Amino acid sequence: MITIYDIARETGYSAPTISKALNGTGKLSNATREKIVKIAEDMGYKFNMAAKTLATKKSNLIGVIFEDNKMLSGFQHPLFGGVLNRFREAVEAAGYDLVFLSRTASISYLNHARLRSVDGIVIINPNMEDSKNIEDLSTSGIPCISTNDYFPNICTVITDNYKGGYEGTEYLISQGHTKIAFLAGPISTSSAASLERYTGYKDCLKAHGIKEDKNAFEESDMWNSQSGYKAFSKLYERTQDFTAVFAADDMLALGIIQYAEDHQLCIPDSFSLMGFDDDKISSYCRPKLTTFQQNKNTIAELTAEYLLYLISGISEPPPSIKVPAKLIVRESVKRIN
Repeated sequence: MITIYDIARETGYSAPTISKALNGTGKLSNATREKIVKIAEDMGYKFNMAAKTLATKKSNLIGVIFEDNKMLSGFQHPLFGGVLNRFREAVEAAGYDLVFLSRTASISYLNHARLRSVDGIVIINPNMEDSKNIEDLSTSGIPCISTNDYFPNICTVITDNYKGGYEGTEYLISQGHTKIAFLAGPISTSSAASLERYTGYKDCLKAHGIKEDKNAFEESDMWNSQSGYKAFSKLYERTQDFTAVFAADDMLALGIIQYAEDHQLCIPDSFSLMGFDDDKISSYCRPKLTTFQQNKNTIAELTAEYLLYLISGISEPPPSIKVPAKLIVRESVKRIN
């Protein structure tokens, strides 16, 4: 069995320094801590979270995984920033503090969680390129809840994106639109918001006897306005045979609005536009954007509630919990005959 003294001999650091690095304590630099953890992992050291928990019962820490490689809006994201704020309030009221978990070349999410002896983990917006690292958490014994992405054996509290896609399309149809384009965000089965909204859109068209025009679909590479601009330019250069566009989120819609301004198109006269998220800018852009408001407070509160249930062993949540979104009607959708 590898001990801290074996690691001390290998690294040249003292045993107390090794202990501080492996337990996430002391005033060590990140570089030193990560170096020691990496060598300990390579030597096969087993992080003794169970022993520490036995001594202290619980850390009263909840780990947070929050990355931003696809949206580039950080804590200002209209959903995830709000979810994090309300989640923090809910768990702090129950006596817990938050600690952000990072993943680097030298430490995984799991080992960072073990270093800090967190009692549970909330996965708010992970980097999906790290999906294997996230999946390792599901078999670690550490209670986990996700608020956006699907992982095996981890409950996901998420907006009912399918229903939003369906209802948004139905609203456009109710306003006389039968030629409706769809601008999707990055589509994947694990990060399913875009796919679910698109599926709702397609099913609504089918239910109303409207054939989907594949030329009127485009997928952006990221969830930001620049990607929305680029993706819509491809769509618009391919076809203008539509009277409305359903964008999978408001930042993509903002890119469409910018494209329209740059090309002397007028929304909603040239075409109507619907978004999703109710970003702050949605009520200030011109025209004001018709969109869907995600219930970030309910998502955060359910996430906190079920994670605390898991930590306490009271009950197991279902695989997923769907929260309805609310249609916000503004100026960007025009009724046509």
